[in-house]
Amino acid sequence: MKQLYLLVFIVFSSLLNAQSQFELAYYLPKDVTYNQDIPTPQSILGFDVGEWHVTHDKLVEYMKLLSTVSNRITIEERGKTFEDRPLILLTVTSPENHSTIESIRTQHLKLIDYKQSNQLDLESIPIVVYQGFSIHGNEPSGSNSSLILAYYLAAAEGEGIEELLKNAIILLDPSFNPDGLQRFAYWANTNKSNFLNTDPNDREFNEVWPGGRTNHYWFDMNRDWLPVQLPESRARIETYNNWMPNILTDHHEMGTNSTFFFQPGVQSRVHPLTPKMNQELTKEIGNYHAKALDNIGSLYFTEERYDDYYYGKGSTFPDINGGIGILFEQASSRGHAQETDNGLLTFPFTIRNQFTTALSTLKAAQKMRVKLLQYQKEFYVNEHNENEKNKVKAIVFGDDKDIAKTNHLAEILQRHKIVFNRLNNDLTVERKHFKKETSYIIPTNQTKSTIMKAMFEKRTTFSDSLFYDISAWTFPLAFNLDYAELNTTQNIGEVVRGVKFKNGEVTVKSNYAYLMEWHEYYSPKALNKILQKGIRAKLALQPFVLNNEQFDYGTILIPVQNQNFNESELYDIINDIALTSQVKITGVNSGLTLGIDLGSSYFKTIEKQKVALLVGNEITSYDSGEIWHLFDQRYEMNITKLDLEYLKNVDISEYTTIIMPSTKVKLDEATINKLMTWVKDGGTIIGYKNAVKWLSTNKFIELEFESSKVDAKNVSFEQKEDFKEAQDIAGAIFDTKLDRSHPINFGYKNDNLAMFRKTTIFIKADSSSYNNPIKYTKTPLLSGYISKPNLEILKNSVPFQVKSLDKGKVVVFTDNTNFRGFWYGTNKLLMNAVFFSKFM
Repeated sequence: MKQLYLLVFIVFSSLLNAQSQFELAYYLPKDVTYNQDIPTPQSILGFDVGEWHVTHDKLVEYMKLLSTVSNRITIEERGKTFEDRPLILLTVTSPENHSTIESIRTQHLKLIDYKQSNQLDLESIPIVVYQGFSIHGNEPSGSNSSLILAYYLAAAEGEGIEELLKNAIILLDPSFNPDGLQRFAYWANTNKSNFLNTDPNDREFNEVWPGGRTNHYWFDMNRDWLPVQLPESRARIETYNNWMPNILTDHHEMGTNSTFFFQPGVQSRVHPLTPKMNQELTKEIGNYHAKALDNIGSLYFTEERYDDYYYGKGSTFPDINGGIGILFEQASSRGHAQETDNGLLTFPFTIRNQFTTALSTLKAAQKMRVKLLQYQKEFYVNEHNENEKNKVKAIVFGDDKDIAKTNHLAEILQRHKIVFNRLNNDLTVERKHFKKETSYIIPTNQTKSTIMKAMFEKRTTFSDSLFYDISAWTFPLAFNLDYAELNTTQNIGEVVRGVKFKNGEVTVKSNYAYLMEWHEYYSPKALNKILQKGIRAKLALQPFVLNNEQFDYGTILIPVQNQNFNESELYDIINDIALTSQVKITGVNSGLTLGIDLGSSYFKTIEKQKVALLVGNEITSYDSGEIWHLFDQRYEMNITKLDLEYLKNVDISEYTTIIMPSTKVKLDEATINKLMTWVKDGGTIIGYKNAVKWLSTNKFIELEFESSKVDAKNVSFEQKEDFKEAQDIAGAIFDTKLDRSHPINFGYKNDNLAMFRKTTIFIKADSSSYNNPIKYTKTPLLSGYISKPNLEILKNSVPFQVKSLDKGKVVVFTDNTNFRGFWYGTNKLLMNAVFFSKFM
């Protein structure tokens, strides 16, 4: 009987404790009074914070309400996500500061101007803190804690909050990833049991593919701070540059069985461009977090696992902008309450830790305000001094055959407020030719020189062989642009105020034929529109000269005769396609050329394509999303997403191409045979990374692989995991040699191409050289880290192969040609595989 009473008491106590966790008092500081006129989150949500997962629409509704009732808060909508959700930002400060907010902002920006910063009185300048939450949508404790934070900042009373708001401008970004947050909230809420089931095996804690981590196109947005390819990132970066905050916080979650992490991370893996003082200040701020978490009894760790190397992450991006980035990682409940190695982990507990460190950040900012302002000021003074000594005075980049790709890199520079100019004259450097109309030049002595260096540098030596993310991201290599460093400024022309994309054109109306070179980035978009209109188009397998104009491999021929449109109708359609695709289409009135004539059999008819993309469990969602985004957003091409769950029931005969992103999936024999039959009947299957091994294992393509085996000598048990990770290729850039006569390389004007690799799958070159149109060079490493054994194997191996399977083709890439949406330079390889595989 006593045991029964004890059990009832324990259960009752647990329920009382769980219930008390939902109350505001569980989260808020105890020594503060609150304005009763400020509505609580519960008054809008209809439930207490932590009881359910907040959806983005309710989050926005509450934040908007606060902005109407509190004179401490204003709200702005900075854009929309792909799913049309608003990207909101709260600016929180004292009413007095709000009345002169623009003056405060412009004064703050003088800190980054070495000419004006010495005139500033730092004692009188508010510190700027940018607090952002849940960039990964299924890490929701951050966004849910922003409800508590916003309430606290609006409702707290007393000398402490008044002093904070007087001396700080708080930029509160409650949801970095609205689409992902909404997706995950739906999952967690619809799978919640009335009597909470804390078994980790429950469906609540095991999302369906692709999960809520990513945005609409399945991008990891915490890798996009530097590339700025997504609308959410563009809004964030514009806010960042408008304010240049002193601290930026990035609230995340990690594995359920962990505790809590705050920076600094691993000190041996800090990027060399980050000043040492940055890490010292980060550690000092960390002391405030430690004290705050100690006070509530929460376990934590620091200076391990996470690093500050890749500048495309939210916590690292400020490090090259004179600020301090802080990463928080909270063990995730992945639902409402879950059993873990550390006991029962509740959703409210995770929210409280995030809120607690949000407050400790503000406390650190307040106490360290002048020191952090001084650091930002000195960062840009030191930067200017280094620029004065720098022998590299400018960087020029461009591509006279592909102005669209050049402009897209220029757009990124513009988003980061990097100053760049036109060339004042054509220029030749290191046998590279730069035309003033199709090139840009960046002066290195400017305010944003450090971030510019981070984007353009190549680095191959490192103090550590481990990386939390990639080890290289050199932007001109990613864009496959010619570029060169200059030791003079004499070629700098007028400043570029806005990037203007070249209008497409048809040079002249023709009664014979039209020609479109394949070099421009958007030529696949134009070709697809042409084919979708039912217009016949042909591919030139060899170059030729017509009317003194050189036409390269891959030129598209559109005959005027025997089309479904008359001469005028065809011209109107072609002209509209040229304009909307930003390409030049040349009208010609003769088929006689120097080289292959336009009626030659070396012109091959191109089929209209219908492309499918395999998605679902066991397929990498990032890679899938990058391909979907490329087709949908860039090339405006339909791509049908076929889930592996129902693939066996789909009639795939209508598709010309099926793309298989990286996967280790095990399909049933019937589905494998179905795919095999489809290829043999004329289909093209394109496999990436691990899918290469899958296609080889299942006899779609015969390949010979190479691998390295490194013995662990003098490696201790403690070091074994680091040793294993050092054998991976975390993400580096390598040089390849192209056979430009092969259709996979049509549209490339140079004989070399930089490729991004994040895999240790090595394909041995074919014995016939013509079957190796893309081959790693003898000295392939351009930028990033690779172990010596892996480098030796990589030399002269191949990242691409294509082989026939009866009437069809099997195409494989070991490397990701679409990495994170900013690897523009290799996108065309995929499009060549889609449109031209029949001719390979």
